[in-house]
Amino acid sequence: MSVPRVVVAAPTSNAGKTSVATGLVAALAARGAAVSPHKVGPDYIDPGYTGLAAGRPGRNLDPVLAGEERVVPLFLHGARGAEVAVVEGVMGLFDGATSPDVAPGFASTAHVARLLRAPVVLVVDAGAQAQSVAALVHGFATFDPTVRLGGVVLNRVGSDRHEQILREALGASGLPVLGAVRRLPELGTPSRHLGLVPAAERSAEALATVARLGEVVAGSVDLDAVLRLARTAPDLDVAPWDPAAEVTVVPGRPRIAVAGGPAFTFGYAENAELLAAAGAEVVPVDPLRDEALPEGTTGLVVGGGFPEVYAEQLSANEGLRADVAALAARGGPVAAECAGLLYLSRELDGHPMCGVLDAATAMSPRLTLGYRAAVAVTDSVLAAAGTRVRGHEFHRTHALPGAGATPAWQWSAAGAEGFVAGSVHASYLHLHWAGSPALPQRFVASCAARSRPDRSEQHAHR
Repeated sequence: MSVPRVVVAAPTSNAGKTSVATGLVAALAARGAAVSPHKVGPDYIDPGYTGLAAGRPGRNLDPVLAGEERVVPLFLHGARGAEVAVVEGVMGLFDGATSPDVAPGFASTAHVARLLRAPVVLVVDAGAQAQSVAALVHGFATFDPTVRLGGVVLNRVGSDRHEQILREALGASGLPVLGAVRRLPELGTPSRHLGLVPAAERSAEALATVARLGEVVAGSVDLDAVLRLARTAPDLDVAPWDPAAEVTVVPGRPRIAVAGGPAFTFGYAENAELLAAAGAEVVPVDPLRDEALPEGTTGLVVGGGFPEVYAEQLSANEGLRADVAALAARGGPVAAECAGLLYLSRELDGHPMCGVLDAATAMSPRLTLGYRAAVAVTDSVLAAAGTRVRGHEFHRTHALPGAGATPAWQWSAAGAEGFVAGSVHASYLHLHWAGSPALPQRFVASCAARSRPDRSEQHAHR
């Protein structure tokens, strides 16, 4: 299968990868191209911006969470119908996962670029350098001959003279300078305790930022040269990932609500696709705005996000909180991770939540971040006891207690974690279900085993 593609990488974090990648997607889309946006690693926030620019979901490519063997099939699945794909890297080009059970460089941008056989565009923060840029680029171009650098985008260039010096310095490198982007502080995207503010929370402001990034890149980067480079990527002799091939259809078509809206923006598109492939009717619910679960809801999935930012508003929506508690009380399957755990707790920063879990949650000064190899402690609606998964933690909150009488997962670094209580599975662990398709299969089956409540039963719990 042939998909022209480039990987946007950088020597370090904070060099401008997200801005350049988002601007590149927006600029190509503005020219009428169908662009497929992707992100290396587990991060949910950056794909929100490139997805907004492309008008289609930004898809993650993570060898740890989904498995190395699924990276190319997942890429091809996400790129169906696209004329070009832009893959934003993670951290520095060669920086990979730090888990002790994986090799150095595993899950790095370079690793994914090799798997995709894609040329790399290196975004260099040139703001504090001149001729030294040539040494930097030379080092990255020669460090690993299996990674093909196809060109450089100079970022945070100070002036015409600065740009001239940088271009002259790179003249002998053999790598083309594809563009030079000036310092534009007004294009900075707002950040908070876990990084950038998700695009879904900024709505009109995010759209304006994305459009402006597209204009800047269109005026600063040789888009035709980028497209020519993308077309040098060879065919990928692999079938696209197909969610229908990963699961079997469960009879009964249970209706499963999936939380979304500004407070719950973290979710992999493939998770909902797997639920649907397994026979579920997937319907959205916004805990900030919807006063009740969708009629006929049999199960609920509450993924990640920033409920701590919206704690007061979430608490004020008493109708939906009561509906969620009633669903769990009558045995409706609920799967929650990270933000979902906070929402199901008794309280979040003193604000009453759904009260499904006997735990209090609150903001914490400590950032918890990293991959985890976990084992299911007991049978639940999501996983059979002994199921092994790879997940990712990313939060500045804590739960007291950190685990229920029956924990969800066990891993060496933190011991037992999470909660399994009746039909509820809640944990801080983020999971990419493409890497563990038995999980959505089991969850849909758990929902199908429950009879769909009728209208009168639902209203009786409100």
